[in-house]
Amino acid sequence: MTFDRRTLFKAGAFGTAAALVPSGISLAKTDRPVLTHGVQSGDVTFDGGIVWTRSDRPARMLVEVSHRPDFRFSRRIRGPLLTPGTGGTGQVRVGHLPPGRTAHYRVTAEDLDGRTCSEPVTGSFTTAPLGRDEVRFVWSGDVAGQGWGINPDIGGMPIFKAMADRRPDFFIHSGDSVYSDNPLKETVTLADGRVWRNVVTPEKSKVAETLDEYRGQFAYNLLDDNLKRFAAHVPVFAQWDDHEVTNNWYPGEILDLPQYTEKRVDVLAQRAFQAFHEWMPIDRQRAVDGRVYRKLSYGRNVEIFVLDMRTYKDKNTSPRDQPGVILGAKQAQWLVRELSSSTATWKIIAADLPVGLTVPDGADIEGVANGLPGAPNGREHEIAWVLRELKKRRVKNTVWLTADVHYTAAHHYSPDRAAVGDFDPFWEFVSGPAHAGAFGPNTLDPTFGPQAVFVHAPPAANTSPLDGFQHFGEVQANQHELTVWLRDATGKSLWSTTLGAQR
Repeated sequence: MTFDRRTLFKAGAFGTAAALVPSGISLAKTDRPVLTHGVQSGDVTFDGGIVWTRSDRPARMLVEVSHRPDFRFSRRIRGPLLTPGTGGTGQVRVGHLPPGRTAHYRVTAEDLDGRTCSEPVTGSFTTAPLGRDEVRFVWSGDVAGQGWGINPDIGGMPIFKAMADRRPDFFIHSGDSVYSDNPLKETVTLADGRVWRNVVTPEKSKVAETLDEYRGQFAYNLLDDNLKRFAAHVPVFAQWDDHEVTNNWYPGEILDLPQYTEKRVDVLAQRAFQAFHEWMPIDRQRAVDGRVYRKLSYGRNVEIFVLDMRTYKDKNTSPRDQPGVILGAKQAQWLVRELSSSTATWKIIAADLPVGLTVPDGADIEGVANGLPGAPNGREHEIAWVLRELKKRRVKNTVWLTADVHYTAAHHYSPDRAAVGDFDPFWEFVSGPAHAGAFGPNTLDPTFGPQAVFVHAPPAANTSPLDGFQHFGEVQANQHELTVWLRDATGKSLWSTTLGAQR
């Protein structure tokens, strides 16, 4: 028997390891493997990048790469086995490419007996330049959250088409790449009577707890054709936040929620971490401790510092008036050291939580800002050290990008307005959600002297994607200036500014 996509979907096959070979079914030798969720690329550098795919059964991943879309003069790379041990996913680094050129890749899955291959799936990415070439990229976060999933009535998740239309060199995914704690219903009736429809899979019908259920969160998002096309041609620099595991989690937390049978967040986080790395094209060799935080250069003008403000943070219940932890000492020292040694014109700090917005967790604090005026304390204490060190070491042209709070905003921080004066002014740009409930605006904590220069937020909490408050940001940078646009889901510019490079 052969299995088309619909048959696999009805069987609950997406994201589950056992579904690579469904129970009780004998696959004939003439059956061809199927690449179920397209292809992705990520962590692109000047000489290559990670290429990813998933097979519906055990197979060998094969990649052809060429600088021609017709794949003449291509070379073949033998990738890993795609097995139930990784949920059928696999990735390989495609290297030895010239800088600043488009690489076309074609992926197939070869049956383990070597007799047949899947239909090929193609993608492309552009390697980073070595010189002062202009760079364009987009960023956002928060996908399929708060009950708003893939809606066929609006074409799925249309923001990914709008981002693709900007023809970016890469995409910074600022976290909440999935919502493992937000089950979906087939329909949601809005207050005005409109009806939202969701595509629903078994894994998205409950909170994720098992490894296969976490895999199913990522598999679900790639059912959207807009995202699948975007992922095939725009490499991602991915980071995670909380909803990849569960809302507002921190290490050591014990849940008190009836929907979870596994209450230990550390157990859930390990399963989610495995699924995240199976389904996101991340070069773990570049991650400092093999996890998430890392730096990636894209030419001489732009270097990206991807943070992990989730894995190492202290408890949300920790006292606000005592020094706290958001990065951990090792990551904070790494960030200062790498920023200080960077020769890039623009140093982009990709943060999964905003610096100055108060993000509560009930009566506790989820984010960096502690919600109290005066000198830095709580988790602010660690960020204050980073900012102080950057000033001492004369690090210029840092720009913070984030998502998380489900609206878009531009914040300017200045010591002239702050409780402390030992840091240089900087900008933080917030943009999201990509496809989730819209919220905000949050309260700005005055500690680092932030000013909200622009805000676009909904009138009510959990506003649906139908109402125009989905966002992404775009950056264009060269050696002289950096321009930021904050855009809506259609690609329309809501606000922009241009920063001049400091010498």
